[in-house]
Amino acid sequence: MDEKIFASAKELRVGSYLLIDETPCRIASMDKSKPGKHGAAKLRIVAIGIFDNNKKNWLGSTDSDVEVPVIERSNAQIVSVSGKTAQLMDTKTFETFELTIPDEFISVAEPGKEAELMSAMGKRAIQRIK
Repeated sequence: MDEKIFASAKELRVGSYLLIDETPCRIASMDKSKPGKHGAAKLRIVAIGIFDNNKKNWLGSTDSDVEVPVIERSNAQIVSVSGKTAQLMDTKTFETFELTIPDEFISVAEPGKEAELMSAMGKRAIQRIK
């Protein structure tokens, strides 16, 4: 499940995904310097971790290859809610599992509602509750 692919750094855009220190991150900003007399252009990327919301920085050449995580999206039905934890059932595989509910969704999380999930690198997170 630790699937990742390689892409050229110059193909990345704000909003796309990147692996920094084996952490899947969404790119928040990019800053590109001009090529110098003795080298290629440099690229500075600021990204936010998908699962931990920590800010990470990456600095490298625009010619370098970077690791990009394979992001999967799925839906699950909320079976029960206990505090900040929700028991969910995948709508396709009927697998049940528990995830922590993000603070912004605690007030709307209730049994019977559907949650959109994002999974990458063996981790899952609730992205939205419908």
